[in-house]
Amino acid sequence: MYKIVQINAGVCAADGFFADGISAGLKPDGAKDMAFVYSDTLCEIASVFTTNKMAAAPIHHFKAKGTFQTNFVLINSKNANAITGDVGVQDINEILATLPQEAINPVMSSTGVIGVRLPKEKIIAGAKHFDFSQKNPHNAAKAIMTTDTFSKEIALRVELADGKSFTLGAMAKGAGMINPAMATMLCFMTTDADVKAQEMQSILNRVTRTTFNAASVDGDTSTNDTVMLLANAKSGAYDATAFEEALHAIMHFLAREMVRDGEGATKLVTYEVTGAKNDTEAEIAAKALSDSLLVKTALYGEDPNWGRIASTIGASGVACAQEKLTISFEDVCVYEQGSIYFDAQQEAKASQIMQRDAFSILCDLGQGNGKFTAFGCDLGHEYVKINADYRT
Repeated sequence: MYKIVQINAGVCAADGFFADGISAGLKPDGAKDMAFVYSDTLCEIASVFTTNKMAAAPIHHFKAKGTFQTNFVLINSKNANAITGDVGVQDINEILATLPQEAINPVMSSTGVIGVRLPKEKIIAGAKHFDFSQKNPHNAAKAIMTTDTFSKEIALRVELADGKSFTLGAMAKGAGMINPAMATMLCFMTTDADVKAQEMQSILNRVTRTTFNAASVDGDTSTNDTVMLLANAKSGAYDATAFEEALHAIMHFLAREMVRDGEGATKLVTYEVTGAKNDTEAEIAAKALSDSLLVKTALYGEDPNWGRIASTIGASGVACAQEKLTISFEDVCVYEQGSIYFDAQQEAKASQIMQRDAFSILCDLGQGNGKFTAFGCDLGHEYVKINADYRT
């Protein structure tokens, strides 16, 4: 048996981890734009990256290292260092070479505008102000934000039956260019659990599928999507089942927070697809719904246009038939296996549900036992405004 308890301190909650965020002048308003995560001992590392074939320079730099340990991650916002070619990787090497010797085998992560080289001089000068003894997780979480309207942090302590415990902490950013193949997101997680890299990687892969890979804001997959999990083993404690449950809780929370903070979004919507031929087909249908522009705009208008939902499922290519399909807004059923329950009274009830900040749309395909849950949001005028002048 074990107990999972939510605590404070974000990415610094686990023993031996430090973080801070500063302003290096990358953002014109003096906002924080550089952060670090540091462990006072070397860490095992697990990671998941974007599926975009135009992956950014920091990802190429990381993958070129092969299997390795590190104790330091440098993060900058405002500039993605993406589609910058070999010189983008060279810039990373030059920057990391200037860090203090305490940073062992450091790596870098970036987010922001694509197609512009890093302002090396500003980043190198900014890094000289880092104090590796600082535990300022909130500053770090703010420094990695781009169009986010709020920072995203969480930490959990796992208390085991033998009296030992280990901790996981995390920070993430993401609000737009979010698609279920990761997202325009960065997530850095730390733990003092005594877990080996190979096992940690397997767990991370499983959990990513139902958390970050189930989230969509606008259907676009970024060049920089990154999830890193660092483990320094300082607690000397570990339980595989408890670790996976805690990691899932952290990533599930952060995935929903990113969708809730979707650019211009006013609603967080959960798409629960059940009764699919198998889990894979359920995932396809759920993600089609979370990506659909027609569904998103109906959500924004608070219009329970269930026909768009049915049409999107039918277009997704999964096994389905109108005589077996059931659609509900929370507990309000509007269509059931060929029968339409969408009179004025049901429409009014469904519309009231859609006025909430968060709600679920349930779709039973009536084909089998497959199920999957995806997260999405609405799409309105503010999204267009934000992205029309993103570079400025």
